[in-house]
Amino acid sequence: MQPTAQLLFEIHGLRAYELRAESMAELQAFFDANPLYFESVGGAPAIPTEAIDEFEGEPPKGWSFTKNWLLGFVDESNSLMGMANVVSDLLANSVWHIGLYIVATSRHGTGEAKAVYEALEAWAESNGAKWLRLGVIKGNVRAEKFWERAGFIEVRTRQGVEIGTKVNTVRVMFKALAGGSVAEYLALVVRDRPEPQNAL
Repeated sequence: MQPTAQLLFEIHGLRAYELRAESMAELQAFFDANPLYFESVGGAPAIPTEAIDEFEGEPPKGWSFTKNWLLGFVDESNSLMGMANVVSDLLANSVWHIGLYIVATSRHGTGEAKAVYEALEAWAESNGAKWLRLGVIKGNVRAEKFWERAGFIEVRTRQGVEIGTKVNTVRVMFKALAGGSVAEYLALVVRDRPEPQNAL
């Protein structure tokens, strides 16, 4: 990790920085060493350009947002142990989107993923987030349980989402950080409203 990177938050000796272009080789090495997420959702390990794609990627054309954040989480030895892609004010003001959240497989079960997520949530809220949203692949049981325990609620599903070699169903979930209701959230984010059910 570049020593000049700006520290965003810290929790139990783990530090979060905004990743820069010079950190892409390190991020790619992290993806290569931790293929579980990519194999689960896409059917194959990370592609060789995965880190650059994350760094250069933006929301779909026409979607409003303020900033696309790429965060790296490092441990006491200054080694990358996790990352997150977070988009501020996506689709509506104060709605922040978690596009990707990966913690090293070797650290699963330690409680670190939960602690870092909680610190990330507090950081987002301190910077204006009132709502968090994300998509989790249906059938990725570990991830589904993680986000449910973190307080996220499903508002709709999207079927036929192609990732790598797999076609997935995505559970769209949200969490209110300031006491808002499902109805209030869906009034802000029209895209996440459930599709009308066909009459029987």
